[in-house]
Amino acid sequence: MTLTPARLSLRDVFRVGGAGLRTRPLRAFLSALGIAIGIAAMIAVVGISSSSRADLDRQLAALGTNLLTVAPGDTFRGETANLPTESVAMISRIGPVTQVAATGKVPNAKVYRTDHIPDGQTGGMSLLAANLDLPETVGATVADGAWLNAATARYPAAVLGAAAARRLGITAAGQDVQIYAGGRWFTVVGILDQVPLASELDSAVLIGWPAAESYLDFDGYPTTVYTRSVEAAVEAVRGVLAATANPKAPNEVKVSRPSDALVAQRATDRAFTGLLLGLGAVALLVGGVGVANTMVISVLERRAEIGLRRSLGATRGQIRLQFLAESLLLSALGGLGGAILGIAVTTVYAATRSWMAVVPAWATAGGLGATLVIGGFAGLYPAIRAARLAPTEALATP
Repeated sequence: MTLTPARLSLRDVFRVGGAGLRTRPLRAFLSALGIAIGIAAMIAVVGISSSSRADLDRQLAALGTNLLTVAPGDTFRGETANLPTESVAMISRIGPVTQVAATGKVPNAKVYRTDHIPDGQTGGMSLLAANLDLPETVGATVADGAWLNAATARYPAAVLGAAAARRLGITAAGQDVQIYAGGRWFTVVGILDQVPLASELDSAVLIGWPAAESYLDFDGYPTTVYTRSVEAAVEAVRGVLAATANPKAPNEVKVSRPSDALVAQRATDRAFTGLLLGLGAVALLVGGVGVANTMVISVLERRAEIGLRRSLGATRGQIRLQFLAESLLLSALGGLGGAILGIAVTTVYAATRSWMAVVPAWATAGGLGATLVIGGFAGLYPAIRAARLAPTEALATP
């Protein structure tokens, strides 16, 4: 009569594998911790990056991504070109264009808090002539005071960008608040909030177009034209803006949109994310080495147990399954702990920045999958080594 070894169910395999972890809890915890740190790093990096991008996309969606900007380029001689003074009117005739506004830089005009400040201490601020419908076009809002109107645009009145106000030390607008710009005094009638889609306005001092021509000999050439278009026709409008703004020399016109700058920013984010993911992968590798080390030592310490089980009828395949299951359980515990830690870190960081926490499902699933792969490879050699032990050899080992 031949005896056939009993088959182990999946439940029995993991019960036997878990027995080894329960007998050495501290060692199991430290090995799982290495895996957990790597998984937490990977999930937190992806989660924080995704949360940041989601918040940025939300802001852009609220402001609108249909803003295009037109600026003068260079001539064939390498000199800075000029946009025609009638370019704003010509662009407004494009069918899908809904809003147009321009700013013009007043050359050689410096801005100071008072007339006693040395000429070189300008603070990096620019003086711009602005159309009255500029805030509606670029999505700017007034933090204090008021925007220019048909009356104040003709007189020495100025509106400060958010950064310009900070540099000048001005926190509120009013009739008694004045700045010295272009060699004359201007009354500050308003202060803007930050303008996400036109950040160049943050460090600018804005005055009315008629006032710039009357008081500062402004030449009237626009240096930046902002346009809003119907969403579905943004790319079509972009294709004709240069020729419309300057029909005689469309090659001397630059057309861009705020999202172009975001492409470079996101490329930087991806590079940074790649670096941190690399560090997370290293942490995973270290955790995997820890699991392998734990399992090898476990095989050496449990030779008598292996010999006893073999002498009682356990097959080599069952011994392999036992140690492989132990390795997988150890890695799965580390992976689960790392996923929880990574999600918690992302949630806390997003809350401090007033973001909505976003953790892609693929990051969590990929992290857990990586732990099982690492656990499988880390436990494969110790499992095979345990299965190769002869019962007599294992039992003879002290």
